[in-house]
Amino acid sequence: MNDSVLGSIATFGVYLAVMVAIGLWVYRRTVSQSDFVLGGRQLNPWVAGLSANASDFSGWLLLGLPGAIYVSGLGEAWIAVGLATGFAGSWILLAPRLRVYTERVTDSRAGGDSDSLTLSSFLENRFNDRTRLLRGISAVLIIVFYFFYVASGLVAMAALFDQVFGLDPAPAIAIGLSIVVLYTVLGGFLAVSYTDVIQAAMMWLALLVVPVMAVVALGGFGGVSASVGEKSDGLLSVVGGVALEGEAWVNTETLGWVVIVSGLAWGLGYFGQPHILARFMGIRSVKDIRVAGVVSVTWAVTAMALAVLVGFIGIAYFDTPLANPEQAFPQLIEALTHPLVAGILLAAILAAVMSTADSQLLVAASSLTEDGYKAFVDRDADPRTLLWISRGTVLAVAIAAGAIALWGNQSVMDLVGYAWAGFGAGFGPVLILAVFWKRMTSIGAIAGMVVGGGTAILWDILDAAYIGTGLYAMVPAVILSFLAIVVFNGFGRVTGAMESDFDRVQAEVREARSGSSPDGVAAG
Repeated sequence: MNDSVLGSIATFGVYLAVMVAIGLWVYRRTVSQSDFVLGGRQLNPWVAGLSANASDFSGWLLLGLPGAIYVSGLGEAWIAVGLATGFAGSWILLAPRLRVYTERVTDSRAGGDSDSLTLSSFLENRFNDRTRLLRGISAVLIIVFYFFYVASGLVAMAALFDQVFGLDPAPAIAIGLSIVVLYTVLGGFLAVSYTDVIQAAMMWLALLVVPVMAVVALGGFGGVSASVGEKSDGLLSVVGGVALEGEAWVNTETLGWVVIVSGLAWGLGYFGQPHILARFMGIRSVKDIRVAGVVSVTWAVTAMALAVLVGFIGIAYFDTPLANPEQAFPQLIEALTHPLVAGILLAAILAAVMSTADSQLLVAASSLTEDGYKAFVDRDADPRTLLWISRGTVLAVAIAAGAIALWGNQSVMDLVGYAWAGFGAGFGPVLILAVFWKRMTSIGAIAGMVVGGGTAILWDILDAAYIGTGLYAMVPAVILSFLAIVVFNGFGRVTGAMESDFDRVQAEVREARSGSSPDGVAAG
């Protein structure tokens, strides 16, 4: 066994042991379903901000985005621009209102003391939906799309273990999932959030160290630019039109407006990602959101800029095109660094994968428990019973996602893009209007979710067969979701309680932002 493998084994072993230790540390603090799902709403701003980043970017940031740049050049950077804009917008527009709304608007059938621990329960409580359709449909969307989202991380995990240790996909996924499930089951939301802080730091440092070493090796930024230009002038075009085919980059017929609009549309997804929105719901105070947002957006913008640079460095550094473009970052690590350093940097990729997989497993399991078992089977279930059911469903969701990863045949970027569009269109328009439009009704919300989620599922098939635009599914899905909400909203009813809840939440948000402390807001 060579030094590189031994170094990676040692580094990975230490990293995984720390993750489990954190799970054990917070185990005793996780005594109820509320603790398991949202950590008692006590995240400080730094943990909330960095946890939102780590749970968001995953292997997509270190593998998918550099790989997309490697294949198609600067045109793919519009994704990063869209994501940065959407991320900032979600912290500004959605975070404060969602934090207050999910705690203040409760289930009247539970005596007014059951706040919203999941997006599905929030929507049911916000619209006073006694039919349970809203909760049921939203829970189905969460479960379906999370299977694919978690699977994307497992595909990245399998690729990493294959490159570093030569492991086949099945044992690689089994090892990675075992660790993620263990500390998630032990500590729930707090374990996931605290491990995310470490993982976010590892990801950002790895994205900084590798480009610095590579740029020096290539003779500075001028050397990188010149080498990329030699491969194809189109790689530096902001409208795309280049793709890697075999041993060379060739011109394509991709329309510039499609590249730009599709890339920017990724930013709309932030308004509907349950694992990211959970950080908004779990932060300890509305007044902490400003600091958390600055920390989070700063990290995101710099990390994505570095990931784009990694993609271009990969083009410049390797003389022969890579068989798997999504391996550009790990192959640069192995080519540029000492085996022990390589082990640390490669562990950052594992951290990226695990930091998202754990959050997604937690949200999916919470939805199954809160929106399935508690809502439809035993409404008065004991909190500790719900806690153990949630722990069991984490394992069940992990096994299902592992099966998709093993028997599917898609890249990390494809799987993430599919799930991102599904959540963004299925929940984004509904949540935005839910916290800004007093007259919105449950019928409008149901129509928006069904049309948005359904379009995200069907668009690629319909576009390939009949339309041929190549447009990212997020664009038509979001447009049709907003349209469906407006068209069908009038078929529902707005109650006096809904209007008074809306006014109370808006007042609390305004007071918190102005610096005063309405009862309960500062304390969370």
